[in-house]
Amino acid sequence: MIDVLNIRDDFPLIAGWDGVYFDNAATAQKPKVVIDVLNDYYLHFNANVHRGVHSLSARATEAYENVRDSVREFLNAPVREEIIFTSGATEAVNLVAQCYFTAGSADIGKGGRIAVTVAEHHSNFVVWQQLCLRTGASLVVIPVSRQGVLDMAMLEDELKRGVKILAIASVHNVTGVAMPLKHIISMAHRYGTAVFVDGAQSAAHAKTDVRDLDCDFYTFSGHKACAAMGIGILYGKHSLLEKMPPYKFGGEMIREVTAERTTFNELPYKFEAGTPSVADALTLSASLRYLQQVGFGRIAEQERLLYTHAYEMLQQIDGVEIYGLPPAAFTVSAATAATPPQNTHAPAGSILSFNIAGISHYDVGVLLDKQGIAVRTGHHCAEPLMKHLGINGTVRISFAPYNTLQEVDRFIAALRKSIAMLM
Repeated sequence: MIDVLNIRDDFPLIAGWDGVYFDNAATAQKPKVVIDVLNDYYLHFNANVHRGVHSLSARATEAYENVRDSVREFLNAPVREEIIFTSGATEAVNLVAQCYFTAGSADIGKGGRIAVTVAEHHSNFVVWQQLCLRTGASLVVIPVSRQGVLDMAMLEDELKRGVKILAIASVHNVTGVAMPLKHIISMAHRYGTAVFVDGAQSAAHAKTDVRDLDCDFYTFSGHKACAAMGIGILYGKHSLLEKMPPYKFGGEMIREVTAERTTFNELPYKFEAGTPSVADALTLSASLRYLQQVGFGRIAEQERLLYTHAYEMLQQIDGVEIYGLPPAAFTVSAATAATPPQNTHAPAGSILSFNIAGISHYDVGVLLDKQGIAVRTGHHCAEPLMKHLGINGTVRISFAPYNTLQEVDRFIAALRKSIAMLM
């Protein structure tokens, strides 16, 4: 079990605030070790990385490249060249969409097909939609149930008909359902489909092994994993990244320039144009180290307790509809890994969305805020899912290791008070 009180002391904002922070799926709070790394860089060795001959630049470069090694180990990627620094998961999706479908890699055009689920975040939906509109390809949208369970039969039928790439979140940010990724990826590869995994909602909560999953691409954003905003990661299989051309130009991604032509750097640098966000990258190494020291098994255990308690308490309130799976759907492996086994969906334990019949989700969020409870309301950048469910938004609570059962009780009391005021 996690010593939650000690964990809370590691997070200055949480330790110094009398409110309840249940908006961790939007961004997580930062432990002091992460903030210290940010300050240390700017106070003691602020310099641009690569090519500099002076000692500050050399120190900054070494620290920056060490982050890449840390992320490679964190994801169990085969080689460091497969780890690309981005500004976040959104840039990573755009990078793959722009660069994968090119000569020498994979063709897409009229008659081509790209698949997504209806529950994807806009960043993993709109990018592929726009690519299809530009190229004449078709976007195949796989539905989910009201509890967030993917229609696996329809997915396989579509894969049989030919799909160039499947883009899917490991954990969907509204329903909080963890996809059976290993099973899905194996199925997709059986029909010749590449798989892009959006790991934004799982990287901070469960161990991810890209080799075991055998995904072709995987991304996550640092700020959802307790690092600073402005840093993200794209993992891609070396053979695929090697074929893909760069899509941004300038800075370290250039090898040589003449008036007539330019040659580009090798992996991973050919995808890292411009001045990198060095300080933010350094915080990522610190945050991943912190999460691993806490332990993903213990993080999952704590979040399962919170999820179970919140789910059961919400069910006791008249008019509540929950969009997600009940605690009974937890599996043993879902507590310690980024994906449940085989063809099994499970709650991730970190996200819980709901509505109250006859009451606006927005009004609930405002009244909860007045009582010191921070939640997220709205469509959560998942409008296709909202239209599919016939709603315009939800109230979403999301957990981190520093949250407590007492905070869930405080949230439920505040929610009941809010409902009484709105009825």
